Amino acid sequence: MKLHQNLDDYETFYEMLDESHQHLDAQQSKMLDAQLVLLLSNHIGDMKVLRQAFALARVNVERALPVAPAR
Repeated sequence: MKLHQNLDDYETFYEMLDESHQHLDAQQSKMLDAQLVLLLSNHIGDMKVLRQAFALARVNVERALPVAPAR
């Protein structure tokens, strides 16, 4: 899995991502993100790479937004 910068133009990428979410409600935005994951995962097609990506994404989310303890 490539973890180094691999996009030629991050600014354009983030603009595309932002524009794709414009005028969508929260549910539509979540569905768009899911569709992107499915389409890009199919394009990658390598289960080993996908497992690594899902695991790394999960770790990054848990570090950024720790789960609140149950009350």
